[in-house]
Amino acid sequence: MSPPNLLNRLTFRQLQVFQAVYSQRSYSRAAELLGLTQPAVSAQIRQLELALGQTLFNYSAKTLHVLPSADTLAHSTREIFGQLSRLQMNLSDINGKISGELNLAAVSSAQYVVPYLLARFRAHYPDVLVRLKVCNRQQALERLTKQEDDLVIMAMVPEDDRLVVMPILDNELIAVVWPEHPLLSMPEPSLADFARHYVLMREPGSGVRNAFEQTAANQQVALPHCIELGTNEAIKGGVMAHLGVAVLPRLAVQLELEQGLLYELGLPDFPIHRSWCTVYSRERSPTPVAALFLGFIREHLADYRRHFQTPPAPLPSHGVACLPMLSS
Repeated sequence: MSPPNLLNRLTFRQLQVFQAVYSQRSYSRAAELLGLTQPAVSAQIRQLELALGQTLFNYSAKTLHVLPSADTLAHSTREIFGQLSRLQMNLSDINGKISGELNLAAVSSAQYVVPYLLARFRAHYPDVLVRLKVCNRQQALERLTKQEDDLVIMAMVPEDDRLVVMPILDNELIAVVWPEHPLLSMPEPSLADFARHYVLMREPGSGVRNAFEQTAANQQVALPHCIELGTNEAIKGGVMAHLGVAVLPRLAVQLELEQGLLYELGLPDFPIHRSWCTVYSRERSPTPVAALFLGFIREHLADYRRHFQTPPAPLPSHGVACLPMLSS
């Protein structure tokens, strides 16, 4: 039996649905992501499997299992959509207007800086559609492994020759307490003094938590009194509510420090310095839009660094009214 003629039987919609199911490992989550019903997603996958003559997924014990044929198709699908992105970029160049998609993932601590990167980029390229997924470090690593995004923005990047890494901004982690906290009256508080209090922390695997725990281990300080909260915002609110003390990115608490709602506590080996970086797999070349974004960041890196090193202030206008571009 000859293999099916894929050119006549495959559709881009089938591949788009497959890509969503493969990345989400779920028909229902893929349906939600694409704005479809679950039966519609199932029908597209069945049609794709018929076209390929291969089974892609199996359900067992209420879990969707990815078969080797799906891994092979996923690799080809990424290349196909990458070529489409390049085609769109080339056509945009002909028309004198840059367009396309930029899909980013960023760890939650980077959510304080990424909007500034995107705002200036979009001011120059308003026809680029931007999608940003905010997640924790473990999720970012998983997305990086699966190559689900054009770029990942994170700190504490694993040492891996298969990754292309570009440091962009300093991520300074500081110890914070509420006003009039007893530690503020100590002449030279130590990390051991800090650790005697309830310490508010993110979930295991968080980049901020990993950096803090590494510093504590280097100073041979145990952290026996921890309260785990799910977001940096919850931790910040917890410190202001006198629930505990914490280590947080300076940019996450900059306004509260300015207003006297939180105080920075000087500790040995603090602040902890890490860098936010753009990261992508060397196995997958950046899409034209992603390459354009990387080049834009490199070009304006000094401006970004100056902005974040100064006290909070409104950005100067870049001439964009944040209104959709209406076609005539």
